[in-house]
Amino acid sequence: MSHLAIFVPCLLGFALLALAMDRHQEALFKTALPARATLGLRLGGWIGLLLGLFVAVRAQGWSLGLVSYSGHTSLCAGVVFVVLLLLQRR
Repeated sequence: MSHLAIFVPCLLGFALLALAMDRHQEALFKTALPARATLGLRLGGWIGLLLGLFVAVRAQGWSLGLVSYSGHTSLCAGVVFVVLLLLQRR
């Protein structure tokens, strides 16, 4: 259960950080979002990543939690990358 609780906020965080980039906004929405919306996406992304770190450390302690968090962030970044790649080639 704790792996899913770490995975979801990390995946959401990376997705929001990706949507905060002008390049991805133009590819998905055909226009760049306003600066305020971009800032909100960036802030939400970092909050998601910090929430995932908090859950990992709380559930597994500092030693194993940081290792688990590192693995989850790597996997989530890869998932977001592949999804964005597939969406752009569509």
